[in-house]
Amino acid sequence: MRISIDAMGGDYAPQEIVAGTLQAAEKLQGLEKLFLVGDETAIKAELAKSKKPVPKCIEIVHCTEVVGMGESPATAIRRKKDSSISRAVELVKDGRADAIFSAGNTGAAVAAATLKLRTLKGVDRPVIAAIMPTPIDPFVLLDAGANPDSTPEMMQQYAVMGTIYSREILGVSNPSVGLVSIGEEEAKGNETTKKTFRLLGQSHLNFIGNVEGRDLFEGKVNVAVCDGFVGNVILKTSEAVAKMISSWLKTMFKQNIFRILGYLFSRGVFKEMKSHADPASHGGAPLLGANGVVIIGHGSSSAFATYNGIRVAAEAIDHDLNHLIEAELQRITSES
Repeated sequence: MRISIDAMGGDYAPQEIVAGTLQAAEKLQGLEKLFLVGDETAIKAELAKSKKPVPKCIEIVHCTEVVGMGESPATAIRRKKDSSISRAVELVKDGRADAIFSAGNTGAAVAAATLKLRTLKGVDRPVIAAIMPTPIDPFVLLDAGANPDSTPEMMQQYAVMGTIYSREILGVSNPSVGLVSIGEEEAKGNETTKKTFRLLGQSHLNFIGNVEGRDLFEGKVNVAVCDGFVGNVILKTSEAVAKMISSWLKTMFKQNIFRILGYLFSRGVFKEMKSHADPASHGGAPLLGANGVVIIGHGSSSAFATYNGIRVAAEAIDHDLNHLIEAELQRITSES
């Protein structure tokens, strides 16, 4: 397995990205090559901090430009030909790598993958699949922001890709699929969701019908399908609520000695809760439907998140995820 890593992408690049890559090289089996793409001098400085010999599977690919987090994705990809994200994607395009991990500008990663790799057969546009926590098992939310305007046919494709990801990577034997809407009844929603409901109902997928926002975090569904506008609102709102609750707890526990003592006795519980909700444990969001494995990490990705992003990329390669997606989409087409 050969994976290219955007060493300059993210709030804490290159230090956390390089550190996570070193962890992957040490812990993961079957890695033939890990390409660290970015400024060679900066990458070498980070590698030297480990004070260990650089693993043989790590290779530096030097480039001179970086796409900033606030830059226009399409413009940056067109103008910055030697950016770390562009060069990392080109390694996959040229067949030197099988997958890419980037914690940089999400829009730039999507644009580079779409323009340079194109899409799998049967896929209209790649989709961002976010892995979301519940008290039972995590669910796959897609689209989480790649395509604000999605057609019913595209959303049917999201359901197929989410089902395969849930089954192959998250280990759910028969993933249930729910369509995010404003009510459980088939007649609820706009014209797009109503048509999507009919398409999903006619497929062989384990479609359970419409699900509302309140259902998502109760473990009622393994795959939640919506357009990128709704999905991104769900994702960002969930992150903000989690951050608010964490802030409240910290403030309230500090109010008196009894609460501090209560926290000390309960901190194991809070640590376990944090581990279940921590997006770093999933490494990032896969960009499903691109003609190559693409994992997009959070902008604040740590070494741990980078390691898990590389791990998930390796699992997607190992499970031949893209071949399974193409085969399933072909089956859907033949049934319609």
